Amino acid sequence: MMKVLVVDDELDVKDLFLQRFRREIRNSELKLDFANSGEEALTYLAGHSSEVILILSDINMPGMSGFELLRHIRQDFKTPPPPVVMMITAYGDPESQEQAVKLGANDFLTKPLDFTVLKQKLNDLA
Repeated sequence: MMKVLVVDDELDVKDLFLQRFRREIRNSELKLDFANSGEEALTYLAGHSSEVILILSDINMPGMSGFELLRHIRQDFKTPPPPVVMMITAYGDPESQEQAVKLGANDFLTKPLDFTVLKQKLNDLA
């Protein structure tokens, strides 16, 4: 089973993910956990880092940005295997993408999320 942590300050994201991955969750192919901030994600990871395979994080969040979260993940959670990190942003600008990659992101997705593409990326990881 693939365990995914979704980090986004928009509360409707949780319902959207649960709806779009209903079948995968029901079939025990996927387990989704959610954090509403970078700080909350780090607290969660402190107790579950070895279980999480993929972290999907929004970039623009109040408090700790997705970039800061990514920096912490790459510095603090070096235990193998390090989680795959996909950054999500409403802005598909090359600068954000470049910064995400420089900080250690494995992939970059733009909002609104194309769940067909996301599911394909998850299948590639599985």
